Amino acid sequence: MPQTDIAGSVEHHASAALYEADRLMTVCNSCRYCEGVCAVFPAMEMRRAFSDGDLNYLANLCHNCGACYYDCQFSPPHEFAVHVPATLARVRSESYAAYAWPRACAGLFARNGLAISLILAASVALFIAGFVGLSDPAALWARDAQFYRLMPHNAMALLFGAAFAYAMLALAMGVRAFWRDIGEAESPLSQRGPLLQAIRDAGRLRYLDGAHGDCANQEAAPSDRRRLFHHLTFYGFLLCFAATSVATLYHYLLAREAPYAWYDLPVLLGSVGGLAMVVGTLGLFAEKSRRDPQLQAGVAMGMDRAFLAMLLLTAATGLALLLLRATPAMGLLLALHLGVVFALFITMPYGKFVHGIYRFLALVRAAQERHRELAGANH
Repeated sequence: MPQTDIAGSVEHHASAALYEADRLMTVCNSCRYCEGVCAVFPAMEMRRAFSDGDLNYLANLCHNCGACYYDCQFSPPHEFAVHVPATLARVRSESYAAYAWPRACAGLFARNGLAISLILAASVALFIAGFVGLSDPAALWARDAQFYRLMPHNAMALLFGAAFAYAMLALAMGVRAFWRDIGEAESPLSQRGPLLQAIRDAGRLRYLDGAHGDCANQEAAPSDRRRLFHHLTFYGFLLCFAATSVATLYHYLLAREAPYAWYDLPVLLGSVGGLAMVVGTLGLFAEKSRRDPQLQAGVAMGMDRAFLAMLLLTAATGLALLLLRATPAMGLLLALHLGVVFALFITMPYGKFVHGIYRFLALVRAAQERHRELAGANH
């Protein structure tokens, strides 16, 4: 890119990546060959000029399936150098930091998120193990599987409730900033039809397969495995969250304390969810290694791998705790699992977790725009 273009980007856009995205969307708007590939191009066609908010919206609407890169007649090495997946991936990564709350934490997106998460997890685990080891050493190596002997329920609820509440507040502030910046006046919950359409699209990862029913990688025949592993990871996470929610109801409504028998609902939900998360995250790691390097360009791989690693550790330590809870290893495993979960909560607003939320909001806006367009055409 000429230096004058980069300098000019400061005047019209917040970054060179946004400037390049503007250039590519202008080229694509003139061509429109890829308008049937995914939701990005129909949304692009509704605009003649692109603000930073528009470009962040389109970037988060992109699922990085790679179909437009292979379909485009102007992709590298053509002189137009149209590489939509890589450019929107860079804009998408920048948008995570741009909407972070508090803004002082925005720099966490640019650092080694995995190292920060592991250090935080290890610190919390060592604190719990050390505290118990000093106050009641026998509890750390007990075989009685009494979780609350290691950490009282009220202390556990206070610590992790505070961490979860902070994460939800930070995510809510980021969502508010993103929705305002993309220029949508109506609430994402204001229209039932578009909201339900976005839920359906997100639930089945409709746009992850492009227009070809598959996802591009280095193999001769593209594969749909990436979507499968995304589904396992996502629904596994939801099952684990459901297990925690049901266990909370057991504790407060039925006065039943953990640990629960293998046939109890929290254990069944957590076991299935944990296994799905392990298979899904390992599968996504493998798929990243198989993808065409051209489709990895622009992707913040450190952020990607850090988030997947934390999900894998959360599921793996939870399953290990379930299997070994009646052994002397239970105390240390519980401390380790709690440390990993605490680190996951605290780092959620500053890592790849936010991409799912912003992508869903982008799907809601795309559905709202289509709804308004159809309503206008019918009148």
